[in-house]
Amino acid sequence: MSDFLDSLNKNSGALSAVFSGVVTVATVIYAWLTWKLVDETRKMRQAQTEPRVQVTYRVREEWVNLLDISVKNIGLGPAYDIRLHIREHNDVSGAQILKEALLKLACFKSGLSYLGPGQEYFSFWTSLAEGDATKVDSRLVIVCSYKSATGISQVDDYVIDLSEMKGSSRLGEPPLHKMAKQLEKIEQHLQHTIGGSRRLRVDSFSQADRDAERAALEERIQRDREGAN
Repeated sequence: MSDFLDSLNKNSGALSAVFSGVVTVATVIYAWLTWKLVDETRKMRQAQTEPRVQVTYRVREEWVNLLDISVKNIGLGPAYDIRLHIREHNDVSGAQILKEALLKLACFKSGLSYLGPGQEYFSFWTSLAEGDATKVDSRLVIVCSYKSATGISQVDDYVIDLSEMKGSSRLGEPPLHKMAKQLEKIEQHLQHTIGGSRRLRVDSFSQADRDAERAALEERIQRDREGAN
């Protein structure tokens, strides 16, 4: 035991140096982990307050060839000062027609001042079944710029390629539209009935008819009793 203590006393300087090195390394690792945690927390907080404006097209429920243009904030924070412009399009006549249709919309002319989280601006864009047949071959690149609540600017490019629509189809009719049509038919029938163009066939049954029916029933019961006696 004494030999072990003597050895420690003789090498105390070296042990102190090793221990100091271990503490230094541990401190550096702890500082690095703390910095990573702070950075991840900052990124999470930023993601929860930043907007994300998405520009795309969508198919209307009425018909697969009817398209809307959609500008939607899919982020968790509000978007301000939204500006849209068409950077390029492919060299087909239908693409030029689609571009002109977009440029008539207010969101492309003067932009949008605000879109809250989940809020969407949409408008009818075009019908692929009408006009130039090359619409379905069109490809446009739309640039969208906007700002967050903290003033950070963001610019995103969105490619709208309508050739993705080739060969698509839809079976049946959406239930809500079918219900709306049936309600319209019911409304038309009611209007015709109330207006007098169509009369309901009503069989009336007055109090005098009830009294006569009751008297006939009583008379028949009386005859049955007399016949039984």
